[in-house]
Amino acid sequence: MPLPPLDPHRLRAEFPALARLHDGRPVIYADAPGGTQVPRTVTAAMTAYLETSNANFGGVFATSRETGELTAQARAGVMHLINAASAQEIVFGQNMTSLTFAMSRALARTWQPGDEVIVTTLDHDANVAPWLLAAEERGVIVRTLACTPDDLSLALDGLTALLGPRTRLVALGHASNAVGTIVDLAPLIAAAHRVGALVYVAAVHYAPHGVIDVRALDCDFLACSAYKFCGPHLGILYGRLALLESLTAYKVRPSSALPPGKWETGTQNTEAIAGLRACLAYFGGLGADAAPDPLSRAALVAGMRRIVAHEATLSQRFLAGLATIPGVHLYGIGDPTRLAARTPTFGFTLAGGTPRQVSERLAARGIFVWDGHFYAKGVIDQLGIAEQGGLIRIGFAHYHTLDEVDRVVAAVSEIVG
Repeated sequence: MPLPPLDPHRLRAEFPALARLHDGRPVIYADAPGGTQVPRTVTAAMTAYLETSNANFGGVFATSRETGELTAQARAGVMHLINAASAQEIVFGQNMTSLTFAMSRALARTWQPGDEVIVTTLDHDANVAPWLLAAEERGVIVRTLACTPDDLSLALDGLTALLGPRTRLVALGHASNAVGTIVDLAPLIAAAHRVGALVYVAAVHYAPHGVIDVRALDCDFLACSAYKFCGPHLGILYGRLALLESLTAYKVRPSSALPPGKWETGTQNTEAIAGLRACLAYFGGLGADAAPDPLSRAALVAGMRRIVAHEATLSQRFLAGLATIPGVHLYGIGDPTRLAARTPTFGFTLAGGTPRQVSERLAARGIFVWDGHFYAKGVIDQLGIAEQGGLIRIGFAHYHTLDEVDRVVAAVSEIVG
């Protein structure tokens, strides 16, 4: 039996930030692509850990054992969230960017001058710059896959044209943090593997908005950040176990020679790991009717599917409203029949005002949005809009309501007026 539709009104009490007022009205956090708000269970778990179990790993005493058990539970939860084969394939770190830089350095040791890597114009620079720098150090050729001009996606034939026998790595994004496009990754990954290349997927923007299955994708690495899906500031890296075992990690001695510890540098941010475990339990709780354990794959997938369905209604409402406003130029997928190909993140410009001016006017109305490039430098440059200030970016999460969408649309319309 399918689960009932998600009711954001019932969830909002779990998020203390949503009670914030501006001129007597609730603030609308339409800045969600830059980081979501956090349920109180997450902050409570972080506080409880620091107050009762704060210790380092590997000791024989109670708080150290509790720290190890908590970390193992969080690692297993992420394993189920992304459908990894083993908890050993889950690495924690400061953030996605830092983890990617570390892995780029490890992979670059296996490259030779004249080898090739492929990046895209659709990605956040955290999945571009690390590979550019590593390639420069190793004398490796960088090829760039441009977005398709119509819907700002990535085309298989475009990638195939760039692949060759010396392609060593293809860096792809699961979804665009600037314009919301969801990339059909599986055929791109398969094409890369046919020439023997590894694939590194950035799923930072996709993770709050869709079901991740690394085994179905068949990717070699996948990275995301918990603060984008209602968790603390913590980076997560998945890597095939055989690769994590064989590659050389840059870290201090002596330390674990086995993954995931082999790849985790310094003392871990265990209070954030405690928050991550609570965050995963929150998402699994949204699908608890599908399985009694909120950290199980069944519960997490069911909860995420409820989120996807609700966010589709938000996207449909926003696209319909935006279409009625003169002077709006939406970039990316605007077809309401293609909601499955985009997240509820929208990048657009508005005639008569720069992105910064529009975001300031929305902020004055208690609506928080982003403007600029959002580190999605490639797509902004490809669109030729950097000099005019980039894009206005409005994005929603599963705790937003249709009333909030309507209020945002009305505010944009007022600004035009």
